Amino acid sequence: MPKIISYDGTELAYRIVGEGEPLVCLAGGPMRDTAYLGDLGGLAAHRALVLLDPRGAGASAEPADPGTYRCDRQVGDVEALRVHLGLERIDLLGHSASGNLATLYAAAHPERIRSLVLVTSTGRAVGVETTDEEWDKAVELFADRPWYAEARAALDTIGPDTPLPRVSEITAPFAYGRWDAAAQEHAAGAERQIHWEAAVAYHGEGAYDPEATRRALTALTAPVLILAGEYDANPTPAMAAEAAAHFPHAELVVLPGAGHFPWVDDAEAFVHPIAAFLDPEVRTVTVDGVRLAYRVQGAEGAPPVVLVHGRTENSTTWTRIATELAADHRVYAVDLRGHGLSDRPGRYGFDVFRDELGGFIEALGLTGATVVAHSMGAGAAYLLAQRKPELIGRLVLEEPPVFFPLDPPRPWVARPEGPLGFDWEIVPATNAQLNAPDPAWCEELPAITAPTLVVAGGPASHISQDRLPWLADRIPDARLVTIESGHLVHTDRPTEFLAALREFGLR
Repeated sequence: MPKIISYDGTELAYRIVGEGEPLVCLAGGPMRDTAYLGDLGGLAAHRALVLLDPRGAGASAEPADPGTYRCDRQVGDVEALRVHLGLERIDLLGHSASGNLATLYAAAHPERIRSLVLVTSTGRAVGVETTDEEWDKAVELFADRPWYAEARAALDTIGPDTPLPRVSEITAPFAYGRWDAAAQEHAAGAERQIHWEAAVAYHGEGAYDPEATRRALTALTAPVLILAGEYDANPTPAMAAEAAAHFPHAELVVLPGAGHFPWVDDAEAFVHPIAAFLDPEVRTVTVDGVRLAYRVQGAEGAPPVVLVHGRTENSTTWTRIATELAADHRVYAVDLRGHGLSDRPGRYGFDVFRDELGGFIEALGLTGATVVAHSMGAGAAYLLAQRKPELIGRLVLEEPPVFFPLDPPRPWVARPEGPLGFDWEIVPATNAQLNAPDPAWCEELPAITAPTLVVAGGPASHISQDRLPWLADRIPDARLVTIESGHLVHTDRPTEFLAALREFGLR
C-alpha cells in the first residue's frame, strides 16, 4: 500500500482502485478506514479512485499530536497527497463528515480544485448543521418500515454516556434507504473501521470558522456537485440545498430512495451523475425532473443537429458521426433516460422518449434542429415530429420501427446476468408497445412536415424492410435510401451513412 509523509511527519496510506484520471476520495465517519467506500458503487469503472486513509485510521499512522485529528488540521494531509501525486489540480470527493474537510481544502486552496463532489456531506464548514430535533423529525420518513418501532425505541436509550460505537449501531438503520442484508453488512464494519477517539476530536472546538470559509469559497471557480439522499436525515435534501448556496458554481442532485450511503442503496443511480459531472465531454440538462446527459461538439452558432441513439445504446455510439458533422454543425448527442449516464427513473416507452426528446430540444433552445435518430430513438423522433412538427427542421430515421402490431409478438425475455449499460425495464416496456402499438402512431404520419430521410439497412437487418417504403410513402416529404449493412448503419457503414446525410442536405 503506497504511503506519503504529511506536513507534520505522519505517514499516511492510500490505495488506488480503478484506472483513468485520478479522483481523490476522503472518508467520512468521521475518521473511518476508506475500506467502507469500496469502489463507490462502480465509480472506479470511470475514474481511478485515490482513497486516502485518515491519519490514525486504516493503514495510516497515528500522529504524534492528537490535536491534528481536528478537521481543519487535516487540510495539510490533502495537500500533501496532491503534491505527492504530482497533480496541479485535483478532482476531490468527500463523503459525510469529510465533506467538511473537502470544503475547507477548497477554501484554502481554490486554485488546486478542478472539481469538487460532496456526497451526503454534513455542512458544518459553511455553518449548516442539523439539530437533534431536525434529525428526529427527518427519520419519520421510515415510519412505515417494519423495523421502525424497535429502532425508534432504541433511540430513546441514547444518553450523554452512551459509547459512540453503540450510538452508531442504534442509528445505523436510519442511514440507509433500505435496511436490507447489504446495508446491515456495510453498517457492521463501522465499529472496527472508525478510530473513535479521533472521531471525537474531528469536529473539535476551533475546527470551523463558517463565515471565513464562506468568504474564501467565493474564490472557488471550479464546479461543485452536491449529492443528497432522499431519506438522509443529516443532511436532509433541504439542508444540502442550503449548503449548496454557499458555493459559486454548485449543482444539487437528490438521489431518490437513497440514504447516507447512496452507493450501497442504488449503485447505478449514485454513479451516473458523478461520472457525467466528472467527464469534461459530458453536460447535463433536466427535463421533467430527469437528468439527461449529452455530449456536444462543433462551433456555437452553427446549425444544430441532435443525435438520438437506439435501445440499449447511448450517445457514444455516434462518436464518428458526431465528429464529422461537427465540422459545420453544432452536434448534440443525448443519452435518453435509462441509458448511458442519464437518470433511470423506471418509466419508459416510445411516447415517454418522444416527450423527453421534445423537452430536450426545447430546454436547449434547439427548435428547428436536424434530428438524426436510430431504431428506438427514430421511433420516438417521428412520434415527436407528428406531435410537435415545429420542433424539427429535418429528420433522419435510421432503421426505425414501423408501428404495426408484431405477429408473432415478442415474448417475455429474462434480464441477463451482470451489470448492464442501461435499465433493463426499457426492454419489456418497449416490447409491449411494439407488440400492441397505439394505432395513431401510424395514422398521424402525414402530420410530419419536416423533410425526412429514411435509411434502411437491407436484408441483414432484423427490421422488416418491406415496411420502410410504406413508412416513407406516408410521410409527405420523405425519401428512402438503402445502405446494405444490417441494423447498425451508422456504425458499420459510417462513410456511406455520412454521404447520405450530406446528399440529404446536412452541409
